[in-house]
Amino acid sequence: MNIIDIRSINKFNMGHIPGAIQIDSFNLLFNPDKYLNKNEKYYIYCQSGITSKNVVNKLNKIGYNVINIDGGYNNYLLRK
Repeated sequence: MNIIDIRSINKFNMGHIPGAIQIDSFNLLFNPDKYLNKNEKYYIYCQSGITSKNVVNKLNKIGYNVINIDGGYNNYLLRK
């Protein structure tokens, strides 16, 4: 499963969903071809799910198969 954490590297290093990779939202939005393959599915999250929802909407509009993790890392911590 492809999981992308779009929070800062500092927040990522303080804790993240296992298996996630860190790509900040700016780089992901402005150079998606460097990080994403249009033939694969990706799950994206931020701290609360708001920023990642916006990023997912923009990436979906340009043909990427991305899904927002509702509630972000905060929700993951509550369910852990």
